[in-house]
Amino acid sequence: MSDLPDIPTKLGAARTRLILERPFIGALVMHLPLVPVAGGRCETVATDARALYYNPDYIAALTLAEVQFVLAHEAMHCALGHFARRAHRVRRRWDVACDHAVNLLLVEEGLRPPQGALANPDFRGLSAEEIYPLIPQESAERTLDRHLFDGHEADSYSGAPGTDGEERPLDSGRAVLPAPGAGLDERAELARRWQSRIVSAAQQARRAGRLGESWLRRVDAVIQPQLPWRMLLARYLVSTARDDYSFQRPPRREGDALLPRLASGEVELCVAVDTSGSIGAEELAQFVSEVDAMKGQIRARVTLHACDERLDPRGPWEFQHWEPIALPPAVGGGGGTSFVPIFDWIAAGHRRPDLLLYFTDAEGEFPREAPAFPVIWLVKGKGRVPWGERIQLN
Repeated sequence: MSDLPDIPTKLGAARTRLILERPFIGALVMHLPLVPVAGGRCETVATDARALYYNPDYIAALTLAEVQFVLAHEAMHCALGHFARRAHRVRRRWDVACDHAVNLLLVEEGLRPPQGALANPDFRGLSAEEIYPLIPQESAERTLDRHLFDGHEADSYSGAPGTDGEERPLDSGRAVLPAPGAGLDERAELARRWQSRIVSAAQQARRAGRLGESWLRRVDAVIQPQLPWRMLLARYLVSTARDDYSFQRPPRREGDALLPRLASGEVELCVAVDTSGSIGAEELAQFVSEVDAMKGQIRARVTLHACDERLDPRGPWEFQHWEPIALPPAVGGGGGTSFVPIFDWIAAGHRRPDLLLYFTDAEGEFPREAPAFPVIWLVKGKGRVPWGERIQLN
């Protein structure tokens, strides 16, 4: 129990400490009005991305440090857009995944969680989308709070008439919750609003010298558009196409006028596949299918090679832009991982690629220096690359 005289004072003190000690998180917390709710309808805390609802008895039982954590927890759910990112996922598993993601961030920041907060260290560094498939379908884990993001539970918190026609009493009417079944447009507008808030909070904290590089990366991940890997891969491949205007003199039978014409050149595309065992056959087939579909559009001649610790002795396999890519029945591998052999093979003069596309988990030995040609890494997992363009395989 806290020695503070009342719950509003305790909440105010917790917000003030967050603003002073962690201005980035504190600025986000200030966007959520605090609304007390009767204990029968809210055991702990809840949010709908518009306000923070709390059970006064629950807040009274927490230490001041734990109250800071709870306030930050709700604000980060909103700032990270968890209310707009569930898509097709099962709600309960998604809520659990979101709690793990938020709590691990706050624990890393040095905040103290209440007892029972979900924070599996095996999920550290993963987003809610990456954690979700790791949560068992019948998980018994319970979230720290209630997530009122989908609208159909909002009526029990809104202060509006319930199904029995009686007024739902609240101590404050500062927040207006979405009606049951709120549409996607409303949620999209909330997501844009929170994007703006997280950018503003990051700018203020950075000017004060109180925003670390890890938070900067997370802010970038939120504000940058999340595009499917196929779209990103297509964008990079199309950018290598050699379509340009030619002013070469046309044949005499076409006339004497010298007009610009669109001329195409063939792209030399090298594709490397990590066969160390971390890439499944289905994922490999999807990847090859995407490359196969796009190589005709950019007139790319494809040289495909496989590598784990060493190059597959049966490779490379070559395909013209009009030929379908067909992998051999079994691509060798299953050992350790080194990316050096592919680059050594190219450096030995076997190819002069316009682009190298490497499909891998990025867990292995990299060459010390970047090559003279562009490299795109299509990465499964959370491995990092020292240079080149990285596309996350979601």
